[in-house]
Amino acid sequence: MSYLLLAVGLLVLLFGGKFLVDGASSIASRLGLSPGLIGLTIVAFGTSAPELLVSVTAALKGSSDIAIGNVVGSNISNITLVLGISVLIFPIYIEKSTLRLDYPFTLISSLLFFVFAFNGLISFVEGMVLLFCFVALNWYFFKTIERVEFSEADAEAMKKQPVWLAILQLAGGAAGLYFGSDLVVENGTQIAQALGISERIIGVTIIAIGTSLPELVTSVLAAIKKETALALGNILGSNIMNVFSIIGFTAVIKPIPVTPDFIYSDFIWMLGFTLLLFPFMRINYLISRVNGAVLLVGYGIYLYLLIA
Repeated sequence: MSYLLLAVGLLVLLFGGKFLVDGASSIASRLGLSPGLIGLTIVAFGTSAPELLVSVTAALKGSSDIAIGNVVGSNISNITLVLGISVLIFPIYIEKSTLRLDYPFTLISSLLFFVFAFNGLISFVEGMVLLFCFVALNWYFFKTIERVEFSEADAEAMKKQPVWLAILQLAGGAAGLYFGSDLVVENGTQIAQALGISERIIGVTIIAIGTSLPELVTSVLAAIKKETALALGNILGSNIMNVFSIIGFTAVIKPIPVTPDFIYSDFIWMLGFTLLLFPFMRINYLISRVNGAVLLVGYGIYLYLLIA
């Protein structure tokens, strides 16, 4: 039953995030917000909402390993699983702005996450620093480069949607995120206890992959359409925001203890995969299918060593 409820919780999270985005985007369009602003704020928040609610709920319930594992595991699976599958579908050509902006910020956020966690606790002050980075980075991106994931056509379609439906989607999405996160944390903890494995392993595998499904779907669809810049931008942007917004917000609500297993294992893998991306992107400005296969094999090795 716990497995079934965990699966239900993940599905509720996914649909909750979608309904929240649809309802909020419709209301924002009626209020005259630009597609660019909607994409940077509402859409970006909506795709990260499952991870955010799971980490906050886990921290409040004392399951800090799930809170940390959810983010570390999501960042690892985004780079290896999501990116690997995407480039197997269609190779990703690298824009210079990605090497100049997106990748450095991805690496900086991961390093900052590791440094803050190294003493065994991500404190309230460190959470505030991460949230400041989140706000400053979004402001910088919005002022300097156009990152539109929400088109004029989408905005017009949203305006035609009945107001009552938008409010219903918004409320339903928020409720779905709340109850879905509770189901995921509660049943993930029960499964870990029943199998005699740690909450850390459940967090970095099942829960992390489950909450990364929005990024996987978005990136795969972008790869099928050969919109490679969107696929890579979605992955790198998600990793940045997972650290700055999710860990930042969670630590502000309740400081997060970090066990040594994370520091000397999972964080090293996360940083290693992030560093591996640079030569893949820099050589010929292309992430090839061979690179994608290497990333997937690397993820398989990580899971094997984790579970063995």
